[in-house]
Amino acid sequence: MMVARTVSVALLGMSGAVVEVEAHIADAIPGFQIIGLPDAALSDSKDRVRAAAANDGCPLPTKKIVVNLSPASLPKQGSAYDLAIAVAVLAAEGAVDASAIEGVVHLGELSLDGRVRPMSGLLPAMVAARAAGYSRFVVPRGNEAEAALVPGVRVTAVTSLRDALIAHGAELEPRLVEPLVLASRGADEARAGDLSDVVGNADAVEALVVAAAGGHHLLMLGPPGAGKTMLAQRLPALLPDLDAEQSLVVTSVSSLAGRPVSGLITRPPFESPHHTTSAAALVGGGSKIIRPGAAARAANGVLFLDEAPEFPASVLDALRQPLESGSISIHRAQAVAEFPARFQLVLAANPCPCGQFGATDIACTCTPIARRRYLARLSGPLLDRVDLQLRVNRVTSAAMRLAADDGPGAVPHTTTALARERVMRAREVSAERLRGSGWKTNAEVPGAWYRSGAQRLPASVTAPIDRALERGTLTMRGYDRVLRVAWTLADLDDDAGGAAGGSPTGHHIGWALFLRKSVAV
Repeated sequence: MMVARTVSVALLGMSGAVVEVEAHIADAIPGFQIIGLPDAALSDSKDRVRAAAANDGCPLPTKKIVVNLSPASLPKQGSAYDLAIAVAVLAAEGAVDASAIEGVVHLGELSLDGRVRPMSGLLPAMVAARAAGYSRFVVPRGNEAEAALVPGVRVTAVTSLRDALIAHGAELEPRLVEPLVLASRGADEARAGDLSDVVGNADAVEALVVAAAGGHHLLMLGPPGAGKTMLAQRLPALLPDLDAEQSLVVTSVSSLAGRPVSGLITRPPFESPHHTTSAAALVGGGSKIIRPGAAARAANGVLFLDEAPEFPASVLDALRQPLESGSISIHRAQAVAEFPARFQLVLAANPCPCGQFGATDIACTCTPIARRRYLARLSGPLLDRVDLQLRVNRVTSAAMRLAADDGPGAVPHTTTALARERVMRAREVSAERLRGSGWKTNAEVPGAWYRSGAQRLPASVTAPIDRALERGTLTMRGYDRVLRVAWTLADLDDDAGGAAGGSPTGHHIGWALFLRKSVAV
């Protein structure tokens, strides 16, 4: 009798747990049994492993084989244990030295011809195993670029089970086979365009800059063709590059979502799900394997919901908790998965079912009740979490002519490069003020911090929002959000002198309150 051990990783959301794979072979009635709470996909591993080993020239013995996945109380899903199971069984048979595979993390699914398929979530799995003290990994060739992103480890990329055995010292002749890779998503989406493409709507452009500078959520209300989608698509270009920690999080989520990873993602992601999406598709879920939804994939970036009132109310309200906490918890009977969800929410909505209410060129055919019912799909608690709410109007022909005019008196254009410079300067000011606090943007700062201590503004400055709070037109959450926007406006204002000591004035408070209440929803 012989027992061989190696290691794999069980993923649950962004976290992973090391799983010891033990293989035991005995002279008894032939069979293959996997124990340790495997799911259906993992239970089928015995057939994949047997076929892969036979077709790769290293068949399994005709004996009683028992594979234990420890800890046995931890539920295990998926097919990424195939390589570890096959290597452990063959080591127990003597094809390789059992000591050669002990302490080595094996990740990957086997195809029936013996090749190793790339897996989703390799990056977070390797990060979890490295944190547990493991430094040697055997991964699929199709995940080689992704595995190279984890520093301080030794990675062996293999094309087939035979290659893995040879890497562990088996005396086998190598075979040249075509490696399996993840299906490419094709070329990235076309460049969103420059902010100078936006004609007119100077207030909306400025609100976009404010949203980027402070990390604020944004609602744009206006008729079709006003440029709401165009504005939203240009927001990611205004945001700074991701830092090292954010890049690792965004890349890990992308890997969990099954997307090819060739390097660390350094730019903020942009997710725009269709309005027919479900709550599970938006925030994440799954009955067996829990996958990240659009909100998690938009972490450290932008989540854009076009035609927001067309989303089911239950789907929209599922975002309320992530907007407050910055994380998503998916609860199942046997496990809880955590995903990051600190994103910027951008909502775009028509003012009524026909979309023409408030337009000056086309008359609205909707009744007042129909308008109220339409916008009531955006619940009050959700809108209370949106910092900037503004009206976006259609561009007139006169504005188009002025935009095309390059002569004297022409309206200057705000380009993405210029706007991004303003955003970066404002973030430098706020970073200096928030140094040592752990917060990076004004949107992350608790309201109590801006209402106390050295940051507390005089009553003469906060008088407009004090009155709004007393009259009930502003909630306490809304009060704090107006304060945060006011600090962002002060950071953007050239009058602040580029110093961290520039506090909001009454003008900033009034402008922030206007951006908060400029639409009647």
